[in-house]
Amino acid sequence: MRFIDEVNIRVSAGKGGNGCIGFRREKYIPKGGPDGGDGGRGGSIYLEGSEDVQTLIDFRYQAEYRAHNGQGGMGSQMNGRGAEDIFLKVPLGTLVHSDDGEIDADICSHGQRVLVAKGGKGGLGNVHFKNSVRQTPRIATPGEPGEERTLFLELKLLSHVGLVGFPNAGKSTLLSVLTSATPKIGDYPFTTLAPQLGVLHRNPNITLADIPGLLEGAHEGVGLGTQFLRHISRSAQLLFVLTFDREMHLERMYGTLLEELRRYDATLLKRPRLVCVNKADLLESASETEDQREIWRADWKAFKKSHPEVVLVSAKQRTGISELEQEIIEHLLLPQAAVLS
Repeated sequence: MRFIDEVNIRVSAGKGGNGCIGFRREKYIPKGGPDGGDGGRGGSIYLEGSEDVQTLIDFRYQAEYRAHNGQGGMGSQMNGRGAEDIFLKVPLGTLVHSDDGEIDADICSHGQRVLVAKGGKGGLGNVHFKNSVRQTPRIATPGEPGEERTLFLELKLLSHVGLVGFPNAGKSTLLSVLTSATPKIGDYPFTTLAPQLGVLHRNPNITLADIPGLLEGAHEGVGLGTQFLRHISRSAQLLFVLTFDREMHLERMYGTLLEELRRYDATLLKRPRLVCVNKADLLESASETEDQREIWRADWKAFKKSHPEVVLVSAKQRTGISELEQEIIEHLLLPQAAVLS
């Protein structure tokens, strides 16, 4: 399934039914008086948050939605039937903006509904216009038109923990080990092209999001850039995933990631964060020279000294995972409300 996180749609609520001009016609009652009923309400359109929807892709294939009109009133003071409302399912974390500026909503909980197009009121039948002077009114009002709007929907994923790192840091593998998620895993840049969500094995109440890898200059659109940086902003906490690299020391790698987040949105640096260094198996890998392994060991010791809270893991060999899970549970978990703020 393609990951779609921005769409424009058009919503049109139903028109209210017209009021009826009617008069009572019964045997032996020659002057029964007015009895025209009211028109029914037009259908409204709502957006509804759903945990079962993960992307806005459905709106890419159908971008226009119309509710039915209300039924017109009838004689014998029979009101017209109101039209059914339409409920459009959207993923949690959907921001809603209307072209007229009337709607600016954030759908962040299951079952939350936002009225985006209100159906028109039904017209009044002539029974409402009878008085002592006007006993046979031939007046009824038409139904009101329904609202029409163009909406811009933007999805920003909600998660407790967002995984941040460079391409090929092993974030996808780490997510697959920590959760039941099955992201695409490969040994090439930008394996992850869309955010992936998973639920922590040891605590199903904690949601993790694997954000596509960042590059230096991401805040200016380099690589996948700001296209996915915005998803990080909806993570209550950040888990930085570093790895051993021949070109960049751990301290510089960490500093570069922090700088990219700062230049995109400085408030992100105020989020609680945890750091782990992945691919610990490289320190003992027979495919690397002893000199390279010694360089990485020295780099690890220096980084560990500067950041005592860092956790060393190998997602490939599943070592250090229990310790990392415990750190996430004890130090990164915040109430759900924190994610939505």
